[in-house]
This record gives sequence, structure tokens and C-alpha cells, in this order.
Amino acid sequence: MQSAARRALRTLRHGYGFALAAFIAAAMALPAPAQAQTRGGTLSLIAQPEPPVLVSAINSLAPTQYVAGKMYQGLLTYGADFKPQPELAQSWTISPDGLTYTFQLASGVKWHDGKPFTAADAAFSIGTMLPEVHVRTRAVLNKYMASVRAVGDHQLEIKLKEPFPPFIMMFETGTMPMMPRHLYEGRDYHKNPANQQPVGTGPFMFKEWKKGAYIKLVRNPGYWKKGLPYLDELVFHVIPDSASRAVAFERGDVQVLRGGDVDNVDVKRLRTIPGVDYTTRGWELFSPLAYIMLNQRKPPFDNLKVRQAVMHALNRQLIVDNIFFGQGKPATGPFASATRFYDRDTPVFEFNLKKARALIKESGVEVGRYPVKILASSYGANWDRLNEYLRQMLEGLGLKASIESSDAGGWAARVGNWDFDISSSYTYQYGDPALGVERLYRSNHIVKGSPFVNVQGYSNPKADALWQRGGATLDPAERQRVYSELQKLLTQEVANVYLMELEFPTLSRANVKNLVTTAIGLNESFDKVYIDKK
Repeated sequence: MQSAARRALRTLRHGYGFALAAFIAAAMALPAPAQAQTRGGTLSLIAQPEPPVLVSAINSLAPTQYVAGKMYQGLLTYGADFKPQPELAQSWTISPDGLTYTFQLASGVKWHDGKPFTAADAAFSIGTMLPEVHVRTRAVLNKYMASVRAVGDHQLEIKLKEPFPPFIMMFETGTMPMMPRHLYEGRDYHKNPANQQPVGTGPFMFKEWKKGAYIKLVRNPGYWKKGLPYLDELVFHVIPDSASRAVAFERGDVQVLRGGDVDNVDVKRLRTIPGVDYTTRGWELFSPLAYIMLNQRKPPFDNLKVRQAVMHALNRQLIVDNIFFGQGKPATGPFASATRFYDRDTPVFEFNLKKARALIKESGVEVGRYPVKILASSYGANWDRLNEYLRQMLEGLGLKASIESSDAGGWAARVGNWDFDISSSYTYQYGDPALGVERLYRSNHIVKGSPFVNVQGYSNPKADALWQRGGATLDPAERQRVYSELQKLLTQEVANVYLMELEFPTLSRANVKNLVTTAIGLNESFDKVYIDKK
């Protein structure tokens, strides 16, 4: 059966490119034999920061996706090469015109409360709930989706208004989690009691959340993949202090550290502990890219030459080496190098202080007349040091700069409402520029209220037209031409100040197996993770 499926795979194109048909045999989704792994045990991890809610349909913060991914599932997941892999959908087809997607869903799947999961749940999730509540997903669904319907209990059909090639990349659990229709339909999504007692189809069920201390999930005995999961329990500890989190791992109180759980300065030390594994795999779909936002609505950053001067004044290699302790590499533009359609020939602003000062003079702007405040992003010590470096750099160009502190909520509110001069952040790229990058630069994403869209106020009709062409064309070669032109344009106009591609490591005890297996890494369900007790 498996060999037949593999032969089918060799003969059919599927996944990101458009194909006449795409097929994945159900046999490919079968788990590895359970007897090869050790059954039982508790895996201790960290939820940093503590998520506000455990339902990723309603909140897409990184820690929410991390915890929720063990309870909720998507129709697909993705390999490191971005090719779709079966999850709740066992096979799928895409029509030749790119407008109709048909998914064959797994049978025998049940929600944690025992109700059957059917195509009606999938149609409700994609057609009704997510277009209203999922901040990132709803923009695509509301723009491109014409209809979604259940065809029987196990087949789902989605029709698009116009071709959108990246659509097949949107079905992982953080972007399109399947939600139980019987608990949410016709009820208030945000005040639903099910938000406090999550009910998914995943391998782990919600058990207990002691705020400020831990979140506990337990094995789902009715999980639809026979013999899985291997672990009995997952415990996500809440430890506010970074140094204490490092100590907890060092002492073995927690067995896994996710990127961002500890400061970069501690990673180098912790990875040398005997019996500790280190990997940077599992971030392929996200490819986080750090950047600085300059509010282009007012002086001095409404002037292009001033923005270009800032680019030339930044020593990005120094930032990588000395501020982020070598965990990353300088960015060359708005696309991360692991993203489809990245263009390595995009011109780069080299570090050149003499040229930066000349550009300030050419701009004609008396930059000292416009004091600027750097709004701190509260991501941790590395970002605090980055802000100090930024202040020194700006003062070297003649600007008067100061730093404003904020907590996570305050930062999001002020950036989302454009109440800032300068701030820094990073974005997930989601494997395709139309999904993870476009929202930061297209004019129609200049919308108050969200910190993760075009908050800097960049607007260029030529760029808007290129985004439209890049997202709609079926021809990969044409998409490459369009996105190459966009990368050059956005970089030249300093639509944002591009800093670095962040490297998020995963540290784990060596007896924890199967931890990172796909492009969404630790956001996966953990249904095949086990602790080797030998």
C-alpha cells in the first residue's frame, strides 16, 4: 500500500504548484508501529509568555499556537520543503483552473467529548468561524473564498473567487484549526465556555490550567490514530523570569526549551550540557525575520533619504554577532532566504556611516528638530540591547533619540494605533510572500488596530499592483519575476528597515524523541513524541 502511494506521488504534482490532481494515499498517514517506541511518561515544557487563551482560532500568539497545537488539528501539515502532508485530510485535489479544492477527510475521528468530526465541522470552521475570529486567516478567506460545503460526512469542497496559489499552504493547525461546530455554531465565539475547556480532535486533552503556574494536558484515549500518542501527559510550566527558565532546564525540571524561552546568551551554555540536543529545524514555515518600523507619516522618517541613511548606519553583522550572539544572519530584504521567491540578487544597503551622514545632508531635513522615541517591544534582553544600539546609531546621525518602555499589551496597542516613532518586531513568513509578507506592505493593510500589518504607513501604487499580480498568477516563473521586482522596490524605498533572519533553536533532553518532524516544529501535535526510558 505504501509503495503504491509513493508511485502515485511520483506521477502527480501536488502541493504548492498547481496540478491537474493531487493525491496522497491514506497509507502514507499511518503512524509508525507503536511497539518501536516507549509508551507513557510526562513531558515538561515552558509556555512563555503565558498565553491569554488556549484556542488558536481566537488568538494566534506564538505560545497559544504552541499549546493549542496539541489539542486542535488542521487538515494538513507541511514538510520542511513546504509540501503538504496529510493530517485530518487524507487526500486532496486541486482543479486545473485553481478554483476548486476537494479534501477527503479521515474517518473515525472524534472530538474530545466523543462527538464525531465530520466535513460539516470543517465547513463551519473555514466558512463561518475563522472568517470572523482569526485575525490573520480571515483576510485571505474573506477576499478569495467563494464557498465551502460538506459533500457527505467526509468530503469537503472549497471554491475560490479567483486563483490564489498559496491557498494550499494555509491548512496547518495554527492557520486553520478545525473547530467543533456543535459547541460554537450560533453562540458567542469570544465568550463561549468551550474557550475555557478546549475540545479538539488532537492527541492531548485539556486537563487543568493553574494561571501563573502551569497548563496540563493529558493523553486522549480515543485518538483517531491507532496506538498514539505515546506520552501520558504534557505540562507547560509558566516561569516569568528568563534566568529561572534556564535553571529549570539545567536541573531537568523541564525537558524542552523552545526558541525565545531563554535569552540567547544562555543558549550557548545550555547546548553544551551532556545529554542535550540542539536543533534549528522546525521553523521553516515561519522563517522569522526581524525589522525596524519607522513611522512614515511624519518627519523625519517621511523622507526617503533619511530612511536610507538609517539603513546605511546599521551594522547588521554586528547586531547578529554581538547582540543576538550569532543566532541568525543579516537580512537582505523583506523576504527571508528560506521563503519561496526569495531573490538573492536584491541590492543590499552596506554598512557605511559616511554615506549615511551624506544622505542626511542631501535630505535637507534638520533631523535634530524632530526628537524620536524608540518604543521598546518587550521581547527580552536581546531586544533591549538592540534598542540601545539604535539610540546610539540615531544620535550618530544627528537625531535626538530616547527609549520608551512598554509591556506586551501596551506595545501592541500603541503600534497598532500608529502611536510610535520607531519600534522593532519580527514576522513569520508562512512559506509564501502572499501569506506572511504582503500584509506588512500593501496599502489596503493600513488598518488601525493590529500591530502585525502595515503599521508604518508605506504606500506605493506600483507595489500594490505587484502584490496583486504575485498573489493571483498561476505561473511560478511569473511569480518569481514579480516578487523579485517587489523585493528590489521595497528595499530601495526602505518600506521597513530589514535587520536579520532570526534563528530560533530548540533545546531538549536527548531521550525525548520525534520532537521536530515538520516545518511547523514544536507547534505540531506531538502525537509521535516519546521519552526513551532505556
